[in-house]
Order: sequence, then C-alpha cells, then structure tokens
Amino acid sequence: MKKSLLFILFIILCLGLKAQKDTVSFAPGTAGKGTLAEASTASLRIYPVPVRENFFNINSDKPISALKVTNIIGQDIFKVKYNNPEKIVRIILDNPKRGMYLVTISLEDGARIVKKIMIEQAE
Repeated sequence: MKKSLLFILFIILCLGLKAQKDTVSFAPGTAGKGTLAEASTASLRIYPVPVRENFFNINSDKPISALKVTNIIGQDIFKVKYNNPEKIVRIILDNPKRGMYLVTISLEDGARIVKKIMIEQAE
C-alpha cells in the first residue's frame, strides 16, 4: 500500500514539474509593441558564460534596440537604449557582484527575450 502511494505521488510530482523556458511567444496577431512575440525565432548568443570579468557580449540575428540587466531581486544594474539598433553588443558592467542576473533584450521588432547569466569573480 505504501509503495503504491509513493509511486503515485512520484508520478504526480514528475508530471507537475516542467522545464523553465527562457522565451515565451504569443499567437500571431495578438502581439503588440513590447510583447514577447516572435522571441522564439530570434537567434541570440551571450558569451562568455559564466561572466568572469566586468563585460559580456551579445550576438543576435535581429537588431537589438534596448537592453537591461537586473539582479535577482529586481534591481536594474545596467540599462541602455540604442538609437541605431545593433546586432552585436558588448555590455560593460561597473564592478559587478557575484551572482545570477537576468538580461532583458528588446529587439527592433518589439519582441523581448529574457536570458539568465551567472557572474563569477575573476580568478
């Protein structure tokens, strides 16, 4: 009896857990400016990972119009808006602390992508 209950509980937990997605997209036609539309179609690369210095690079196949780096408690530590959207960007942070950060990338077409980065101390 206990084994069957444990097995059922295990199955319920496994079905309830899902992998976290870095991007979300809405159905075509429902997206407006500033939404996450077409985020899954943009090819985006952040390097080096983990970040060990005070900078990292972002390479995108679509032009980047704005960028924001936020710490895990929601404080903005870096913000930039590009008048001429760029596909390759270098972000230089002022004395970053070790930890997990969220990078919100706004593309020229209005789509937004959120990626996680880890910053470690330089060796």
